[in-house]
Amino acid sequence: MGNLLWLSLGSVCAVIWIYLACFRGVFWRLRERLGTPIPTISTAVVTAVIPARDEARLITRVVTSLRAQRFGGSLRIVVADDESTDGTGAAARAAGADRIVPVTPRPPGWKGKLWALSSGISTEPHIPDYYLLTDADIEYVSPLVLQSLVAKAAEGYDLVSVMVRLRCESLAERLLVPAFVFFFFKLYPPAWGTGAAGGCMLIRREALARIGGIESIREALIDDCALAKRVRRSGGRVWLGISEAEVHSIREYGRAAEIRAMIARSAFAQLHHSALLLAGTMLGMLLTYIAPVALVFSGDAGATALGLGAWTISAAIFLPTVRMYGAPAWTAVCLPGIALFYLVATVESAIDYWRGRGGLWKGRVQDSRG
Repeated sequence: MGNLLWLSLGSVCAVIWIYLACFRGVFWRLRERLGTPIPTISTAVVTAVIPARDEARLITRVVTSLRAQRFGGSLRIVVADDESTDGTGAAARAAGADRIVPVTPRPPGWKGKLWALSSGISTEPHIPDYYLLTDADIEYVSPLVLQSLVAKAAEGYDLVSVMVRLRCESLAERLLVPAFVFFFFKLYPPAWGTGAAGGCMLIRREALARIGGIESIREALIDDCALAKRVRRSGGRVWLGISEAEVHSIREYGRAAEIRAMIARSAFAQLHHSALLLAGTMLGMLLTYIAPVALVFSGDAGATALGLGAWTISAAIFLPTVRMYGAPAWTAVCLPGIALFYLVATVESAIDYWRGRGGLWKGRVQDSRG
């Protein structure tokens, strides 16, 4: 009877990983890439809106990199200074921002970032063809990124977003950051056009107006995917991928605790604050990532073979993301342990929410039951 249970568990694990490898949009191959277009004369008008709260240390690099974009159209840079106390607005102006918008205290029901974005857009007198919604830690290393985004949108997309290259330098980052991208693309396979990455999003002005503006997602903690969902529901097309022209996040997560806190800020919101979904996620993660390792040491030859096969598939399809980030290849084999780390952070996210401390970011609690 025991052997039958082990074999049954092994069969389930194998089926899960075969499905993920072959039938979930082949998300792990990273095929959706924003290429560098042939230089063309563009007449597009773009307004970049950067919500920034106490980002004086990073905002200069962000604005400078945008100002350096080689783009045939016109680009305005608007920084929504969200009650900063460190001179963020002055630093952005000195770096070349066209406009600094002082953000007033957010009304009830709004998330801070979204209120800042809305403030930057609603007070902008110029009417663009596109809005570039970009975070205050995103550096456009290549001067061709904006040109690439506009060229992709010209293919008929209403929302184009790029999963920017996250910082991957410290030991913790090299071990844990590639998995963030792997898990995100597993949830939102780029080939299916269902998600968006919030660090770098180009949206048509008409598409944003059609969904009711930023206000239509004002309560969303995971604002990028909420925006993609609204655009798709309105009949728009969404594109998500990675960029061949370099665009990086320059925010540091040097320690594992900082990465855990980053995950915990929004993980429970992804589960719609449901204890039932949390329990299902825990079971699913244990079955998908931890059970194959347990099977390898089960002592049953058949179950060991199935567990080893599932573990091998997981490492093989994680490896392209690991290589993209320049992390050691051996970290691909560590995916079960990495997944356990993410699961702990997800449970912590739920506990923070229930304690009234969810979504904590720069002194603001943004995701609380209260």
